[in-house]
Amino acid sequence: MVRRKTLLREPLPAPQRLAYNLRTAGFLHVLWRPINRYVVELLDVWFKMENHAMLRRFQLALFLCGLSPLWIYSPARGEEVPSAETRTAQVLKTKSGIRYGIWPQKPDKPAPTLFIFGGSIEETLNSPYFRQSGNQLEKHGYLCVGIDLPGHGTEIRAGEPAGIDAWSVRCGKDEDFVAQATERFRAVLDELIELKLSDPARVAVCGTSRGGFMAVQFAASDERIKCVAAFAPVTDLMSLREFHGLKKRELAERLSLKPQAEKLAGRAVWLMIGDVDDRVSTDESIAFCRAVTSASRKQNKASLVDLHVVSEPKGHTTPTGAAELAATWIERQLGTAK
Repeated sequence: MVRRKTLLREPLPAPQRLAYNLRTAGFLHVLWRPINRYVVELLDVWFKMENHAMLRRFQLALFLCGLSPLWIYSPARGEEVPSAETRTAQVLKTKSGIRYGIWPQKPDKPAPTLFIFGGSIEETLNSPYFRQSGNQLEKHGYLCVGIDLPGHGTEIRAGEPAGIDAWSVRCGKDEDFVAQATERFRAVLDELIELKLSDPARVAVCGTSRGGFMAVQFAASDERIKCVAAFAPVTDLMSLREFHGLKKRELAERLSLKPQAEKLAGRAVWLMIGDVDDRVSTDESIAFCRAVTSASRKQNKASLVDLHVVSEPKGHTTPTGAAELAATWIERQLGTAK
């Protein structure tokens, strides 16, 4: 994360200094400017108490209420006011009109590239949680790319539910939403390579939950993807509650991940899931990994599956440390580890 430092020419008294933080806090500028005088008076009372423990509790309360700029205040420092700059995804379109996003910015030369799937472009690339390994890899020169998943962002259709419910509806109509999505994904990769933004020899994909499902599907559909990392992924559509009432099951069963094992034989697959993930089924994730290993052995290829089942009492979530472990693994697979 890039840190932006707003320098003051000279130290300000504590209350005015904290009010300065508020006034320069982006969207808070308009909110705080007309009431700045009252903010200064209120803060002056607090600082005269000279009770820093109480001040910290006051800051925490304001932080939890959404006034995050206050946490960066330090009464002992008057020379500078650091604030975190939130970098958002740049949304672009291919020549054929396919929408995609890049983060943090366009590289100067073809870069190792990580596709990241979670939901919509904005939900994924603008969220540290859904960016997962991208948070670490962008520091090492990686380009992060997001694309709207089916039923998310601009892929939501009028008259149709959003999210995974849309997948169920489309399966019920025998509409192969996976083939449609992976075609878009490949077209974006084609364009990134053509524009010399992505290094075609160093491309990976990762995803969380439903994004993990689509990440594996993308890898299975395109051998240019050198490795795939999935965080608590959907692996079996029929295990999802959105599919429990589906009468036409054939397409949903065919689109689940185990049938893709033959295409993933000998490919690098990393997966982490909690031991009691009932939302997407821990057992189905294990079964998928075993299927890939079995397919690799049948084809006389090395099994490159890296499966992690860890204690996670929260159920369906990304286990602590997963993103960092996957980032290190991705760098090894792409040969970018230092």
